[in-house]
Amino acid sequence: MVSRLNLRSTSNARALAIRRLASRLLPPRARGPLARAIDSGQGLWRQAGLAVTRRRVQGKRAGAEIECLNFRVRINDGLNYWMLYKDIFHNRIYHFEASRQDPLILDGGSNIGMSILYFKHVYPRARIVGFEADPAIFPFLRENVERNHLPDVQILQRALAAREDHLTFYSDRKYASCLAQCMPEGVPAGWDRCDVPCVRLKDFLGEPVDFLKLNIEGAEWEVLTDSEDQLRQVREMVVEYHHLPGLPRTLHHILGLLDRQGFEYLVNDFDYETNPQVRAPFALTPETRYFLLIYARRRDESHRLEATGRS
Repeated sequence: MVSRLNLRSTSNARALAIRRLASRLLPPRARGPLARAIDSGQGLWRQAGLAVTRRRVQGKRAGAEIECLNFRVRINDGLNYWMLYKDIFHNRIYHFEASRQDPLILDGGSNIGMSILYFKHVYPRARIVGFEADPAIFPFLRENVERNHLPDVQILQRALAAREDHLTFYSDRKYASCLAQCMPEGVPAGWDRCDVPCVRLKDFLGEPVDFLKLNIEGAEWEVLTDSEDQLRQVREMVVEYHHLPGLPRTLHHILGLLDRQGFEYLVNDFDYETNPQVRAPFALTPETRYFLLIYARRRDESHRLEATGRS
């Protein structure tokens, strides 16, 4: 995987060099077709590499070790690793441009630690607090942080909630889990039940936070509204919204809260593999399930970046 990802970086550098050369040598009308051809070629290269990675890892079982960039990752499930790799390292859903070399990052729902590894790859001096409640997954997270010798990373075996407490929690021991109050329907057969300690996000917002990631399985509205008076400490965030049978519909509340607290936002629906029910023709029934990514950035930060770009 290391060699394949290095080749991808080389391909991107070559594409950029070709674009710069074309801007100097070609007339404007010829630059558009060349740029589209370059983008198409890069897209095919990335998809081919992604397909190879999927075939290589999807059959791996719990405890297998996989090389990702310069990290060694102990996985709990091949499919879980594949989905995390696709979204975090390939599609870069949690990428952000930090304004300092040691950004403070809060990572709600760290799972086996792929997001933490990505943050440390991009910002080696990042300070990270990771939250993972699942007692079946937390040992993989702890091992992946320790074995890769990641400095300035604190991991907490805690759920994010609206109050400090011990709450009932369900898990399939791989990638699906949630607090009982966020369980959209009956507990699936084979899921584990336990009580987990909870902490409040607002208690970690006492200083400026460069990036907040929340993938907390249906508890996003409860946690955000409990933290509303502190959210102005956050510069950028990505929140995963869960539209699942039986859960309250809170997307409009979340977007309203972000607007009140001075954020601009966009909403993304992943891809058709992750989200087949967002594919047209559209339909909404009581059984419809989909996931959305809400990316938000403070308006004053957006305006500052826009002004910098103009200058």
